[in-house]
Amino acid sequence: MVSTLRSTTSGTGNPGSQSALRKLNEQRIVEALMAGPATQAELSRQTGLSTATVSNIVKVLCDASVVATEPTTSSGRRALSVRLNSNSAVAVGIDFGRRHLRVVLANLAYEVLAEESMMLPLGHQADVSITAAVNVLDRLLAESGVRREHIVGVGAGIPGPIDHRTGTVVQGAILPEWVGFQILAHLEERLGLPVFVDNDANLGALSEVTWGPHNGVENLMFVKIGSGIGAGLIINGAPFYGHVGVTGEIGHSTIVEHGLVCRCGNRGCLETVASTTIMSELLSRGQPEPMTPDEIVQRAHAGSAAVLRVLDDAGLAVGRALGAVANLISPEVIVIGGPLAGLGEILLEPIRRGLLRHAVPLVGETTALAMSALGARAEALGAAALVFQNADISHHS
Repeated sequence: MVSTLRSTTSGTGNPGSQSALRKLNEQRIVEALMAGPATQAELSRQTGLSTATVSNIVKVLCDASVVATEPTTSSGRRALSVRLNSNSAVAVGIDFGRRHLRVVLANLAYEVLAEESMMLPLGHQADVSITAAVNVLDRLLAESGVRREHIVGVGAGIPGPIDHRTGTVVQGAILPEWVGFQILAHLEERLGLPVFVDNDANLGALSEVTWGPHNGVENLMFVKIGSGIGAGLIINGAPFYGHVGVTGEIGHSTIVEHGLVCRCGNRGCLETVASTTIMSELLSRGQPEPMTPDEIVQRAHAGSAAVLRVLDDAGLAVGRALGAVANLISPEVIVIGGPLAGLGEILLEPIRRGLLRHAVPLVGETTALAMSALGARAEALGAAALVFQNADISHHS
């Protein structure tokens, strides 16, 4: 799949530097080759790079075993055909959740080579989940036969804001035990590999334009509805990080005056109205065990009046918050992800009503609304894509 994205701010150097420009040009050629083998002349036409630049980059990528070349003829002339060695560069994607961990191995052709997910104890410390991730990665490498030297980097996502200046988890994370934790430094120390860290909603957005069906979309918003509610933004074809990396905190938009106190300290935030935690509390009164997101999905499809009412209220609230954002950035597509993605139109319909009610008519009418087709894998797949956006694939071995 060809992405419209370029390097993100996480882990890249000066965007105007020669090394950043070379990395960007390498990425263009790799993306062009994802569609299949091509001659150097064809690569020059597809990427807009000069034939000399293409020739130099192909040589570098060939030396790193990222691509292979073979003589061919094109329009009756001798030429060099270039193809991708997909498995020569492998990315690791890790999704750290409130109660889960998911690790994927993916190659340059955006194919999943191995994957494993597991449950984690509620309130787990960062060291516990990092140790689990290291163990899962070792197991996946052994089972898949992928060699460690082929790993170009590790992408990791957590459900909370990250200060991109320091790689530190900041206040507002769903994992309060992680606040102040320098996840970037700790992961690099434990894994011995280059690491790129981001918020899970940002990675969800990245996955939609690399792995998902929206890879031609320049302006996209990904909204994860889970224990918290966060958004990732793709603006003009690139992830948007703002000043310090803390963006898309839509869960802390004020929806209800004098509402419940939120974990951020404010009242009436969207999270206090529409998170899966709140839905579970509303639907589990008098029950010995709280209703899980999977059970909410199952009962909604079974027609439970109480569940459908809670989802309708939550959807309208989410739509109202999305209307305010859509008025500001006018996205082409808003994708809803998280554990309730299986609800489909049951949740999309009230969100759409809320969006149309609170957005400028033209913006509301021209903003497509969709459920993520990637499900629970979106954040881990986005983490793998983050690696290919940032890692230096020609100098990894």
